[in-house]
Amino acid sequence: MKKSLLRKYLEFIRFSHTVFALPFAALACVWALVVPQVNAIHLSSTQIGWRLIGVLLCMVSARSAAMAFNRIVDARFDADNPRTAGRHLPAGQLTVGQAWGFLGSMTAIFIAACGLFLPNWLPLAGAIPVLLWIAGYSLAKRFTSLVHIWLGVALALAPICAWIAMRGEQVIALTSDLWPAVGLAIAIAGWVAGFDIIYACQDADFDRGHGLHSLPARLGIGIALRLAAGLHAAMLVVLCALPWLFPQLSLGRLYFAAWIVIVVLVVRQHVILRPKGSTQLNMGRVNEAFFQINAVIGFLLSAFAAVDSVLR
Repeated sequence: MKKSLLRKYLEFIRFSHTVFALPFAALACVWALVVPQVNAIHLSSTQIGWRLIGVLLCMVSARSAAMAFNRIVDARFDADNPRTAGRHLPAGQLTVGQAWGFLGSMTAIFIAACGLFLPNWLPLAGAIPVLLWIAGYSLAKRFTSLVHIWLGVALALAPICAWIAMRGEQVIALTSDLWPAVGLAIAIAGWVAGFDIIYACQDADFDRGHGLHSLPARLGIGIALRLAAGLHAAMLVVLCALPWLFPQLSLGRLYFAAWIVIVVLVVRQHVILRPKGSTQLNMGRVNEAFFQINAVIGFLLSAFAAVDSVLR
């Protein structure tokens, strides 16, 4: 019985989608450990271990809480949308009480995990504001078509928060220490906003008819896809510039090899959605473009960048 409920919860929050933000938090942790500190702050191996565990717990619990909140507040819209009517709350596979209980437990775990970084107090101080922002995405579609940017910033917080968690004492002493994580976060924000626009194309008509906001609903799918392509192009430019902007990251051949593959994957993502000569979005390929390709992009970039920084 418990295993069955656990499985439902994992499906409820789309646990597999954790792959979008978690690799970048892991990359930020690696960078935070290998980049020299101006005001050297010594952490024992035990302290480093606890902070790594804390980052993992924070990432999983915060994302789970935000997704649970999304499912709860969107339940009535999900029930009306044929694409989402089979989700757990509309389909009755979970009760609203179970959903709120899960949300409460994930929130408690997140706040408790932030305490693992003490005496670095920054994560605990920022816990509630961060949680409010990432959960706020679920309400943003009620009042702004820039909801995709909201989500991009939400996922972009992953490397920034991980960096602060690992070396917050250094950030307090020298604010500019945070800039490498901010550079990566800017690229992530553009990447996520772009693929969220692609995903939202599936519901453009539904959103328009139910008073929900998105760029595909407001501008049409054609213009929205061009904006998504522009955001992805900007992301590629920022990623290409990171080694020159932050030489302390020691990014070299492995990183640029990954960057070239990512360029190919980003182009493919847009090509399969709008085949040459077609004026219609290929809805059957949206999930491939949204999940499969972007999961590979996140893992590839994070893995190669981490290895490059460590080896050099």
